[in-house]
Formats: sequence, C-alpha cells, structure tokens
Amino acid sequence: MWLKIFELSVRNLMLNKLRSLLTMLGTILGVSSVIAMLAIGEGSKRKAVEQIRQLGAANVIIRSVKPGEDDRRDASSGNSSQRQVSRVAEYGLKYADFEILQANLPTVRRAVPVAMIRKNAQCGRRRMANARILGTTPEYLEIKHLKVRRGRFLTPTDLATTANVAVLAAGAAERMYSFEDPLGRPLLLGNCAYVVVGVLDAQDSGSAVPGAVTALDLNNDIYIPLTSARSRFGELQMILRTGGRDFEKTQLSEITLTLNDEELVAPTASMVRKLLEQRHTDRTDFEIQVPLELLRQAEREKRIWNLVLGSIAGISLLVGGIGIMNIMLATVSERTKEIGIRRALGATRSHIVTQFMVESMVLAAGGGLLGIFLGVAIPLGVSRLSEIETALSWWAIVTAFSTSVLTGVVFGVYPARRAAMMNPIEALRHE
Repeated sequence: MWLKIFELSVRNLMLNKLRSLLTMLGTILGVSSVIAMLAIGEGSKRKAVEQIRQLGAANVIIRSVKPGEDDRRDASSGNSSQRQVSRVAEYGLKYADFEILQANLPTVRRAVPVAMIRKNAQCGRRRMANARILGTTPEYLEIKHLKVRRGRFLTPTDLATTANVAVLAAGAAERMYSFEDPLGRPLLLGNCAYVVVGVLDAQDSGSAVPGAVTALDLNNDIYIPLTSARSRFGELQMILRTGGRDFEKTQLSEITLTLNDEELVAPTASMVRKLLEQRHTDRTDFEIQVPLELLRQAEREKRIWNLVLGSIAGISLLVGGIGIMNIMLATVSERTKEIGIRRALGATRSHIVTQFMVESMVLAAGGGLLGIFLGVAIPLGVSRLSEIETALSWWAIVTAFSTSVLTGVVFGVYPARRAAMMNPIEALRHE
C-alpha cells in the first residue's frame, strides 16, 4: 500500500510540473543557504582558530608597545629640569626583564626572546628596503611551529659564537634570490655581511588572529642569532618620518613563555603582569597576549556565528514550508471530487491523510536533495574563485535535509487533515 501511495503521489505532482518545481524552490534555497552559509562561516572561523592554536595554547606572549605622546609627556613631567621630551624614545622590554621572568617563574618551561631590527637587506642588485630582521634563539623554530624547507635554522653554536648567519622566510628568499639557490650566498643587512644557512616554508600572515599585526607579512622575515643582532646593530634605531627623523631604543620586541601545563597559563600571565608593572612604573610599554584565552573566545564566537547563520538560513526553510502548505491547500480544493470518490470506494480518513502527507514529504525531500547539491556547489565555487576558505561539514548537510523533511511533515498535516475531514457526499457533488 505504501508503494502504491508513493506512486500515486508522484503521479499527481508530475501532472503540474512547474507548480511542483516552484513549490520546491523555497526548500531548495533554504537547504542550500543553510549548507553554504555554515560552510563559509565554518571555514573562516576554523582558519582563525587554527592560527591562534599555532601560537601555542600553553604560551604567554609579551610584546613591546610604543607608548603614546601623553605617556611620554607624563614621564618627562616628573622632573622639572627635563621639560623638553627627548627625540630618542626608549621603551619596551629589556634583557633584564627577560632574566627576571626566567628567575621568578617556576612554571615556565622555555623562554624565547626576540629583538626586531629594521635594516635594508641587499644581495647584488636585489634589495628589500626596511626589512624586518628578527634576532632570536634556536628555540624560536619550535615555539612558533615553523618548518625548514632547506638548510637549517639557528643553532646554539651560532648563538655562542655570535655568528653572522641568516635564515630567510619563504617570501624573503624568493625576493632576494628569485630562482637561485640562496644557501651559502652572502646577504648584506645594513652594513653587516651575513651568510644564508636556511630557508623556511611559507607560513600564514596571522591576519585572522585577534590582536595580530595584520599589515606584516611573516614570509618576508629574516632570522639571525640574538647575540649577533645585539652586537652588530645595537638597540638604537633611526626612524625616517616626514619632515625629519626620530630615534627609538628598544632592547626586546617580544618574549614568548612556554608553560608546563595549560592550566597554569592564566595565573602565570597575572604573575608576569605584576612583575613587569613593578619595573615599568612610569608608563605601560608592554602588552600580554594569552593565545589560550583567544582560542576559547574564538571558539565561543564560532558557535554563536554558526547559530546566527543557521537561524538566518532557517527562515528560508520556514518560507518553503509555508509554500508547501499553501500549494497543498490549493491541491485539496482542486481534488475534492477525487477525495469523495475514494471515500465512496472504501478509503478511510487515515488513507487520505497518508496520501497528502506523502505528497508533502515528496515535495520537501525532493527540494532538500536538490538543495544539498546546490549547497555543496556554492562553497566549492567560492573557494575556487576567491581566497575565502570554506569547510563543508556532514552535520550541516544532515541537519538541513532533516529539517526540510520535517518542514514538509509539519506543514502538510493541516491540508491532509482538511482533506480527510471532508464529507464524502458533499465531495461527490463538488463541481
């Protein structure tokens, strides 16, 4: 009987192909929008979460921050004999801060300092103006999850001997040496000559990470030993500006602390802040970033974002369900005499209800299947035609299709009951 009812339902729907297709259009758009919007939202948030995770859930990152003019005026007004602000702006983390953090934080398993220098990089006729040079230690490779493509990274020997060796990020190697092999080639950083010993794999720019410096491309970085950066370039840098030049003195631009346990991240960050505030009493020239907190915040935002997108797309399914109910009510009115004949031949009310419910479910399920194909095609097309990352998930497809079928059932109940409650005698008289 169920097979016969299904065949009858499909035959009745095929009698009005255009009307049936237009009825399914609401469900098609609803299902496809749910799948596509969740895929696009999931892809963008997944990229942000992955970049935060690469910073290290067990890390605490301290960065130097240039204080504003108000802070510099407040600092200079403390001494009446120093009314004029010096053109040399001294701020940020110091080597003494790094040593104090190492000595007073037993929860720290590893500490990596970074000194950032801006110098021109040159090799032959190729030149990178104002290149970002990072003086650091060998542990930087592991703590930042970098991978060496060719050669090697910095070693403890390089650090101990103040060696003039450099490791290039992927973009810097391509810009400086194009298709040539950079290993063993000389590189001029400022007025100092270095030898390239390694090239890194390409890495993300970090633009999706909250609080990251979005204007920088990490693939253009150049890495040298921290001792070499300190001895060759010092701490004073000249910054060219419109109408003149300024000087800045910063010892360390960043300190990354890796802890033994993720549960110790929050208390350790509080201890770091208290220790540094005791040493930087006149102004706040540092910031503390906790990737674990950013990760949890991003995951919360991801869930809220998926809920919002799903709710917006679910409205389309609701509209599609209303369209199904509207068409089924019109169908009941058109087929009143058919209902009366079936009732006169022995069909019960449950048979009539089942027939119209199956027709509603066929419309909803057919629209759901077509919506799945369209919903899968849209994210794939977006990823191929643009740089937007998408992520299809099976639960979004199953949820959208199940909701479409459920919508057909819910909105098909009233028309089916209305058809079943007709008086057979009055239905037979209907013209």
